[in-house]
Amino acid sequence: MVLGLLLVGVAALAMIRYFGVGQVLGARADQTHALDAAAYSGALVQARALNLLSFINRAQVGHQVAMAHLTTLGSWALFGGHEARQLVQGNPPAYLIAMMFGASHGAAYASADRAAGRETAAAGFGALAQAYAGHDRLVHDTLFKAQQDIVTNLRRSRDEAMTLVLNRSYPDENYSLKVSDDGLDDYLAQHGGLSLSGFITDVVARFVFLAPRNETMRNAWMVNPRCPHMRHELRRRGDTRLESDGRWSSTDTQSYHALRSNKWIGCYYREYAMGWGWIAGQHATGNDMPHVQNPPDNFAAQDFWRWVHAHTDWDIFSGSANPLANSRAVSQRPLWSMRGLPRYFDVRQSGQAKPLYFSAHLVRAIASGERVHTNSAAETYFQRPQARADRRLERQNLFNPYWQARLAISPALRHSMKVGP
Repeated sequence: MVLGLLLVGVAALAMIRYFGVGQVLGARADQTHALDAAAYSGALVQARALNLLSFINRAQVGHQVAMAHLTTLGSWALFGGHEARQLVQGNPPAYLIAMMFGASHGAAYASADRAAGRETAAAGFGALAQAYAGHDRLVHDTLFKAQQDIVTNLRRSRDEAMTLVLNRSYPDENYSLKVSDDGLDDYLAQHGGLSLSGFITDVVARFVFLAPRNETMRNAWMVNPRCPHMRHELRRRGDTRLESDGRWSSTDTQSYHALRSNKWIGCYYREYAMGWGWIAGQHATGNDMPHVQNPPDNFAAQDFWRWVHAHTDWDIFSGSANPLANSRAVSQRPLWSMRGLPRYFDVRQSGQAKPLYFSAHLVRAIASGERVHTNSAAETYFQRPQARADRRLERQNLFNPYWQARLAISPALRHSMKVGP
């Protein structure tokens, strides 16, 4: 009888023990699932944040394309307004341009009367300047600051998401969560806008409207036997560029270069500026194009060639520029507010070959009083939905929103999987 009671007691103790072990195993399994869900949610928050940063960077590039177009429209508006004024003054007359260079060029010059007054749109208070300023404010004061807020609050947002998921499994919040191996510390970097200059220049090169606007027309017949190879020229010059300081500039000029000759200097070109316009940043000097400050309105007081020799180093014998039109464009340039390229965030170079990883450790006391420890890990990784057309490998970046989330092997599990001697 006594032996039987002892055996029953031992069996009861074993059952209680197994029941307790089962409770611990069940609690650990539930806790592992809860922590995995929390870790995945944290990685998903990171992925969404990185994708949002990517969309903002793409929007920044789009705004730069728009600003390049506005700058070009500005110089065109100035060009058209000034050319309309020259047309009215007959300096030069439209029939002369048609006779020298063909009916199409004469008609184009004559149509400038429809651009009369358009230069006001490009003035510092004009619609184009205001539209540009609106883009400038948006890229610096809204989009970049939004990026700063996202990066600054990313860790907190991730941890809050993980806590929210765990609280749904454990409403009493009786647990301790620790995130470690956090790759966020050195994963992202802020860059100056100028580092994007080459990329943005490549993007705007796709737009025909922003392409160089250069053409030279020559009349068909000999003008002067002293220089039989030279002709009257109609020079159209224009280009849109991103300057070295990250500000856009656009120049548009057109001049009639009449071939003249005298006994002192021989054959030379007498420039008649027809249209001009220059939009650039406040500190731009125009040193890359031949010009002088404050050119004369006319040359009644002094011959053109004498003035050129006295005040400039222009090449009026074989040059290809429109220096007089450039000079008027520079002296009459309106002031647009330009702050240059905005700063932006991208993946730090050291992080370009690895996912954004973190591990999580959860400790929770169960009903039996035991403390259950579980581990998990997750990562945010970059993967294109399809291969690039050029088959090149694309590094992780914040310009394509291809960031995704997945669970990863935790350090504790990785350690247990190692095979030792």
